[in-house]
Amino acid sequence: MKRFFESEFFYNYRKSFSAVFGSVIIFLALVIGLIGPFVVPQNPYDQKQTDLSNAYLPPMWEEEGRAEFPLGTDGQGRDMLSVIVYGSRISLLIGISVTVISCVIGTFLGVFAGYKGGKTDSFIMRVADIQLSFPSMLIALFIMAIFGSGIEKLIVTLSFVGWVMFARTIRGETLSVKNQEYIQAAHVLGYSDWRILFRHVLPNVTTPLIVLFTNKIGNVILTEASLSFLGVGVPVTQPSLGLLVKNGFDVLFSGLWWVSLLPGLYIMLLVFGINLLGDFLKDELNPQLN
Repeated sequence: MKRFFESEFFYNYRKSFSAVFGSVIIFLALVIGLIGPFVVPQNPYDQKQTDLSNAYLPPMWEEEGRAEFPLGTDGQGRDMLSVIVYGSRISLLIGISVTVISCVIGTFLGVFAGYKGGKTDSFIMRVADIQLSFPSMLIALFIMAIFGSGIEKLIVTLSFVGWVMFARTIRGETLSVKNQEYIQAAHVLGYSDWRILFRHVLPNVTTPLIVLFTNKIGNVILTEASLSFLGVGVPVTQPSLGLLVKNGFDVLFSGLWWVSLLPGLYIMLLVFGINLLGDFLKDELNPQLN
C-alpha cells in the first residue's frame, strides 16, 4: 500500500483535477445508494407512505413547494428526492452487475481465443463479429421484447450484449503476450495450459481491462436508462433513473419539469464522473488507446 501512495500513478492522480472530481462523484453516488434509503423522507415503493393529493408538487424553492418535499413530487405523490435515491440504487446495481459479468465472460473467452488460436479463435471472433454487426440497443430491445421486463432479465440481456468488447480487447492483448519469453519458458517447464493462462497470461493483460471496466459502467447505465425509457427495462414497481425520466417526460411540456429533469441530471452527473475517471485511467494505464 505504501508503494502505491508513493507511485507515479498516484502522484498523477492527485494532480489531476478531473480524476479526483470524477472519483468524488462516484464515491458520493455509491454512498447515496448505500445509505440514502435510511435518511430520505419516505420509501417510494411503500404505497402507505404516498398520498395522491401531493401529486406534482413543485420543488421547495418554487411558490407552491413544501419543505417536506425538497425536490417536489411525481404523479403518484412520491417525494422526488426519495425516488431518485432509490432509483439510483437500481441503476448502479445494474451497471456494476452487468459490467462484472460481461468482464468475466469476455475476459475468459478473449484470453482463451487468443491463447489457443486456430479454429477456437476463429469461432469465438466470428461470433463476436456477427454480434457487433447489429446495434447493441437493437439486440437488447429484441431480447427484452421476447422475455419481458425485469431487473434480472435486464442484467442477463445487457451482459450478453456487453461481453464482446472485453473479448476482442483481451484477445488482442493475449496475442501480443503469448509469444513472450516467460510464456515460452513456462511451456518448457511443463506447466499446463490453464496454469499458464491464469498465472502468466491473464495478470499481464489486465491493464486495458481496468480502463474498459470503468468506462463500461457508464455505458451500461445509459443503455439501461434508454431501455427503461422505452418501456422494456425495469418494472414500474422498481423504477430506475431511466424509468423516472420516462415518467416525467409524459408531463414535461405541461410545466412539470422537475419530474423528468432531476433524474436526468443525476444520470448525466453520474456518467460524467465515471467518464472523467475512465479518461484518466486510459491516459495513465493504456496510453496507446489514445
